Amino acid sequence: MQPAPKTAQYLAQPHEVHRVVLLYSGGLDTSVMCKWIQDEYDAEVVALCINLGQPEDDFTEILEKAVDLGAVESLVIDAREEFARDYVAPAIKANARYQGGYPLFTSLGRPLIAKLAVQEARRHGCDTIAHGCTGKGNDQVRIEATIATLAPELRIIAPVREWQMGRDEEIAYAQEHGIPVSSSVERPYSIDDNLWGRSSEGGIIEDLTQAIPDDVFQLVTPPTKAPDTPQDITIAFRDGLPVSLDDVEMPLHEIIPAIAEHACRNGVGIMDHIEDRVVGLKVRDVYEVPAATVILEAHRELEKLVCTGRQNALKPNLDLLWAQLAYEGLWYEPLMADLNAFMDHVNRKVEGTVTVRLYKGSATVVTRDSPVALYDRTLATFDADPTFSQNASPGFIELFSLQSRMAHQIEEARGLG
Repeated sequence: MQPAPKTAQYLAQPHEVHRVVLLYSGGLDTSVMCKWIQDEYDAEVVALCINLGQPEDDFTEILEKAVDLGAVESLVIDAREEFARDYVAPAIKANARYQGGYPLFTSLGRPLIAKLAVQEARRHGCDTIAHGCTGKGNDQVRIEATIATLAPELRIIAPVREWQMGRDEEIAYAQEHGIPVSSSVERPYSIDDNLWGRSSEGGIIEDLTQAIPDDVFQLVTPPTKAPDTPQDITIAFRDGLPVSLDDVEMPLHEIIPAIAEHACRNGVGIMDHIEDRVVGLKVRDVYEVPAATVILEAHRELEKLVCTGRQNALKPNLDLLWAQLAYEGLWYEPLMADLNAFMDHVNRKVEGTVTVRLYKGSATVVTRDSPVALYDRTLATFDADPTFSQNASPGFIELFSLQSRMAHQIEEARGLG
């Protein structure tokens, strides 16, 4: 194999690669990689699969498949609780939606996956970490930046960038080498999922003139096929995080799939989204984010209820900044820690219950209640209220509009009005 030009210090040269931690999902890319790394680098492969709550993965089968493909070791780490606690929870507090649209989920998992890969590489005496990201995607940025930050002594290889195979060529390679894969030329979608959502890319999705076919949706019921009767669910929050569903308390990594089950049944959480990738490409992705859609909507409404108007004016701007950093994989950027401190402080008082109505693709907040709400019905009512002096309003208005009125009068006098 001809060595590729080394454009970054952390990239591995062939002579440096002896034992590799392969981030392994059991899908097309990483299954082909498991075989390819052994042949091209003459290296041992330790296959590492991270359980972030992928709903349909059979991890026993994945372990066996990696061994069948020649991996010297095959590992699965159950990181669902850590993922929910340390990555999803901050995203909820920050109402994290990239570019104001889709709820982040893939980008939340990548720094954790990279961190665990570093730990296992050191534990198993590996010199290199391999991932299945393409040169056009965001995940290469998130994973490699994290590894380079946490373990500058380790090297990285990205075979999908190196071998220049398209998806059709990968499928052909797999068929030639007897590698079982679920992708096909007819249904060549690239899938990524965890307990916070699912994404689909490739195939007809890349044609912006085509509607998304139903076979893409494997998680959420299409809204047209959802029940004709609305369903109300009640979520209780404490410190900005959901703690119970319909009065049943659960840890975060359990309440997320419980909420997702109701949302999926009612067609909630499908997004056909155009976004700007870190590398500059504008792409179309299809997301199924049932739990995230419901929880973020409920959290945002409760947050508005307990925060002041000035907090509510500022925080959405910081939410967008938090989402941008998370999307780019800059989990160890100092500004992220600063933003998290702010989010934690604000969310100390995000406490109460929210009822969300699920119906044919919509998730609508219908009731809100909090012991620390900045809302007083006796003050807000249009009925007579002795505690609010309406006669004080004219004096307030005169002072409130003073500078605006002065500026307008000056412009009028100069003929600029």
